[in-house]
Amino acid sequence: MNNLQLRRILTASCLLFLIYIPFGCVLVTSLGQNPKEQALLYLNKQPNYVKGEFRNLPYIDDTTQINRVGMLKQLFSKPDSVKPSQPLPWVKTDLKALPDGKPVIVWFGHSSVLIRYRATNILIDPIFSENAGPVSFMIKAFDGAKNYNVEDMPPIDVIIISHDHYDHLDYPTLKKLRDQVKKIVVPLGVGSHLRYWGFKPEQIEELNWNQSFELPGGTSITATPARHRSNRTLETGKTLWASYVIKTGDYSIFYSGDSGFGYHFKNIGAQYGPFDLAIMECGQYGPNWPHSHMLPENTAQAAFDLKSSVLLPVHWSKFAESSHKWNDPVRRLLPAAQKLNVQVTIPKIGEPYVIGDPLLHRVWWEF
Repeated sequence: MNNLQLRRILTASCLLFLIYIPFGCVLVTSLGQNPKEQALLYLNKQPNYVKGEFRNLPYIDDTTQINRVGMLKQLFSKPDSVKPSQPLPWVKTDLKALPDGKPVIVWFGHSSVLIRYRATNILIDPIFSENAGPVSFMIKAFDGAKNYNVEDMPPIDVIIISHDHYDHLDYPTLKKLRDQVKKIVVPLGVGSHLRYWGFKPEQIEELNWNQSFELPGGTSITATPARHRSNRTLETGKTLWASYVIKTGDYSIFYSGDSGFGYHFKNIGAQYGPFDLAIMECGQYGPNWPHSHMLPENTAQAAFDLKSSVLLPVHWSKFAESSHKWNDPVRRLLPAAQKLNVQVTIPKIGEPYVIGDPLLHRVWWEF
């Protein structure tokens, strides 16, 4: 038996464990804890929490079913091209010495992003672990996407979490950040995981869609709809998922979280736009989850619907969670965005992008 076969057997064993012993899995700290008692009573009063789970907004076509057998087949039959053939290029930036004049965006691969403006540091969906999953041998990070860690971060005023999947709510990273972050903004229900992990109640702000929280310096963070799902075991929909509108000074930034395409982007653009920058999911799509992840062409259309001046694609270049080529997202995105006259900036990992400065166009992903 070779190492690849052994890893596949171990992964399959872990999946079976999660399927057949979901309650026993609570003993594993990283799995978190779904809402219960008072937290659950509060969720039951929410209009988008129906029969024990959160629901998505209606969509153009809700008839397509997720092919779970296809998902398992894909897990064990990914081509080699899902991973880059060489380490990703990256830029070493002193994150503790970023300028304050205009918002600075630093992307760390996948959906982890730091926003710095007027001495306020916002960290989005941080995952600095070398894998995305409950066990270390699952979904390994690419070479070149593992060079930043918690110790590199400046003091964090607020962490924003979009949903509770392992590649967005990373227990090892949050455990290290817990005692040095002032606030953490999460969708409804996700606070139960954080309290279980030792976060103080006063650190946590839980939002339903279209609810807001304002930082002392005036930056506002509003949770907005997304089309996705949630779970850390096979119990789905126990916590909410969200996109976010971030308004700081005269600037407006949108973060999509994970989301399928839908009418909600146009509605968000009408209610909260236009945006100076849209940080948008663009990667880990596939035919087996058509409603929870966008194709690159959808990402371009969503940025257009949001009325965003610039699009920064994320959710790629760190983990292979689907079966598409690792650089397929931006290869497909760029021509689609050009047709819609949507401007795109694609920084290297760690390379600062300053809103209003020239777009980062250098092609670094062709290998």
